[in-house]
Amino acid sequence: MNISDFIATSGRPLKKDAGDHLFRQGDQDSSLYIVRSGLLKAYYLSEDGKENIKSFIMPGGKIGSLAAGYQKESCTFSLVCVEQSELIALEFSDLYEASCANIELSKAMVDFLLSFGIRKELREYELLCLSAEERYRRLLTNTPALLDKVTQNDIARYLGVTPVGLSRIEEPHLTGPS
Repeated sequence: MNISDFIATSGRPLKKDAGDHLFRQGDQDSSLYIVRSGLLKAYYLSEDGKENIKSFIMPGGKIGSLAAGYQKESCTFSLVCVEQSELIALEFSDLYEASCANIELSKAMVDFLLSFGIRKELREYELLCLSAEERYRRLLTNTPALLDKVTQNDIARYLGVTPVGLSRIEEPHLTGPS
């Protein structure tokens, strides 16, 4: 069985409205989500209520809490739909078990985990080694469509700056929703 067949037979289609949470930090959710359409936002909430955006997930993207899916712990972040979204939910344990018995699924799991690890490494590099201006330029280069889909406050939280800090570095054509 290849990954497409597994998704077709084991995946659960979901439709969510903008503002709907798939899970919140502290919840138990062992699903891996594949975004077919729409836009998701993964974020952390600090104890004082400050939101820090981990990532935005666009069509074709995959996300889930590995702590919850594999280790059966609570989700460490929240996942919300920014736009109306169509998703496929896969139970992580089903995917893991099937990948142990099938080399094609095992390779797909390894490829997913490598892709996830690389994205995480690049995000850490951006946050730890690049200036806010450099992070903003990368965002403009790599995902310019995102700027029209999310608020300037969300862009600032994603870049790790305040909205005032963003206004100092943004290009004149940043015209996302307020």
